[in-house]
Amino acid sequence: MSDIRDWRPFVYGGMASIMAEFGTFPIDTTKTRLQIQGQKTDRSHSELRYRGMTDAFVKISRQEGVKALYSGIWPAVLRQATYGTIKFGTYYTLKKVATDRGLLHDKAGNESLWCNAACATMAGAISSAIANPTDVLKVRMQVHGRGTSDVGLVQCFREIYVHEGIRGLWRGVGPTAQRAAVIAAVELPVYDFCKLHLMETFGDQVANHFISSFIASLGSAIASTPIDVIRTRLMNQRRVHQLQPSITPAATTTTTTTPRLYYTGSVDCAVQTVRNEGFRALYKGFIPTWVRMGPWNIIFFITYEQLKQFY
Repeated sequence: MSDIRDWRPFVYGGMASIMAEFGTFPIDTTKTRLQIQGQKTDRSHSELRYRGMTDAFVKISRQEGVKALYSGIWPAVLRQATYGTIKFGTYYTLKKVATDRGLLHDKAGNESLWCNAACATMAGAISSAIANPTDVLKVRMQVHGRGTSDVGLVQCFREIYVHEGIRGLWRGVGPTAQRAAVIAAVELPVYDFCKLHLMETFGDQVANHFISSFIASLGSAIASTPIDVIRTRLMNQRRVHQLQPSITPAATTTTTTTPRLYYTGSVDCAVQTVRNEGFRALYKGFIPTWVRMGPWNIIFFITYEQLKQFY
């Protein structure tokens, strides 16, 4: 029975993540649209179409239909089935290992913040790197919205693989892993810390889980939004063809096309974004990020805690 119990955090983490994803996905779509717009280097997304989260929500619904708010939901669900399962299962498994070896608690019985954060960071980085292809598919489908009405998950995957190769599916994996590590390092320890200190007041009840998850979401939103903007832009970019003059042996000038990317990496994307749009551009989509993280974490942790009752 103990072997089965060891797998339960993985299963419950995945199930709770999928529940939270379905409940908050339209907010995530508005966040992605806001993060993509206003790029000086990518002319297809240079226009500022939305003034904020509410404006984006209304315009997408009116112009593309409510269904467009759920463009990319299936790769998102697939992502949570892998990322969420591995992340939360690994985190609580690592904490159990640390506890068994006497590393997590001090002599007074308090949890070590650094050990807790280390477990969360490792879990977040590993799980997000594995699930990166599903994240790329989600972002591409969210950005194009109505344009993907006839293009499903398999077709989108095939298009990326054919035109960009296997590397296209892992585009933005660096900042994705960094973002997941930052979110996990802030979110999970803060949740556990708040839950522990609110135990005397609320007990191990829904009110405790609600308040703890809301506080945890604010910290993770502040820490992760700049990385999330860079990640989204890297994932959405495709190789574009740039005309270059060339001289043939007959001394006639011709033009050839050389595929290139708008951004060469996360640092280049951050530099160009700040240079062309200002530092505030790194916090595009912050409001929907926080607004989504709050309900997402609330749904996740309450679902997870209820599922734990089956332990």
